[in-house]
Amino acid sequence: MTTDGTPARGLPMEVAAEGLPTRVRIHEVGPRDGLQNEQAVVPTEVKAEFIHRLAAAGLPAVEATSFVHPKWVPQLADAERLFPMLDDLDPRHLPVLVPNERGLTRALALGARRIAVFGSATESFAKANLNRTVDEALAMFEPVVRRARDEKVHVRGYLSMCFGDPWEGPVPIAQVVRVCRALLDLGCDELSLGDTIGVATPGHVQHLLAALNEAGVPTSRLGVHFHDTYGQALANTFAALQHGVTTVDASAGGLGGCPYAKSATGNLATEDLVWMLHGLGIETGVDLGRLTEASVWLAGVLGRPSPSRTVRALSHKE
Repeated sequence: MTTDGTPARGLPMEVAAEGLPTRVRIHEVGPRDGLQNEQAVVPTEVKAEFIHRLAAAGLPAVEATSFVHPKWVPQLADAERLFPMLDDLDPRHLPVLVPNERGLTRALALGARRIAVFGSATESFAKANLNRTVDEALAMFEPVVRRARDEKVHVRGYLSMCFGDPWEGPVPIAQVVRVCRALLDLGCDELSLGDTIGVATPGHVQHLLAALNEAGVPTSRLGVHFHDTYGQALANTFAALQHGVTTVDASAGGLGGCPYAKSATGNLATEDLVWMLHGLGIETGVDLGRLTEASVWLAGVLGRPSPSRTVRALSHKE
C-alpha cells in the first residue's frame, strides 16, 4: 500500500459478481450515529470539519446530527450551532434525525431538507430508547412525517432491532414486517433496517427482505444498517446486494454503537464497505483515499486508532 491513504495501483482488482447492482448509494452515519456514543464531547468545529471532509470524499448523504433533547444525547447538544456551519453544503445531502415535532421544528428552522425518525421493531427497545410502546412511537411519528411531507422534506424511517434484541432475543420476521409496513403507511420515503446489536446472518437478511417484498414493501424503498459485532456486516451487506438493495448505511472509520443497547458495537466501516464494492465493480462515487484520510484525521483527534481494517491497511507506513 502507498503511504498517502490510497490503495496501490489497480487494487482492489475489479471482479464483478452476477446479479448485483451497478451502483450503491452509501448513507454515511459517522457524524451522528458514529459520534453520539463518544464519552468526551467532540468540539463542534471538529464535527463540522469531519462532515466537510466526508462530503469532499464524494459521499452522497452525510448524516449531520440529531435534534434530540440534549439531556438524552449530550454529544449532539450542539445541533443548532453545527448545522449553520454547513451552509456551504447542500442540505439535501445532510440528513438529520428528529425524535418528535419539537425536533422537526428546530431542524426546519435551520433549513434541513432530509429528516429521519427512529423507531423500534421490539417493545423492549422502544421503551428503553423512546419510553413508549412500538405503537405509541408510531403515533408520535405520524404528525412529524405528515408535516415534513407537507414541507416537501424527504423522510427516512430507521427501524432498530430488526434481527435481534438484547432483552427479547430473536425478533420474529412478521413483527419487523408489521412495523416497516406501518412506517411506510405513515409516509416515510425510505426505510433503514437496523441490525442494532449485530446478530444478523446472510440467510436471515434475505428472508426478511423477501418477507417485506411479500408484504408490498419494494426493495427500492429499503436500506440496510449493519453493526459488525460478530464480524458479519460485510457478509450481510453482500446478501442484501444480492437481493437488489442499493442503499447501505455505514460509518467512517467504523465509529459508533448505540447508547441504549450495551451490546451494540461499531457500525460497518465505510472504508471496508467501499473496498468491497469497488472490488465488485460497483460504483459509489466515493474517493477511498480521501475518505481514509478523513477517518485517520478524526482518529488522531479522538486519540485512538480506527477500528476499520481498511483504514489501518491504507494508513500503514512502510
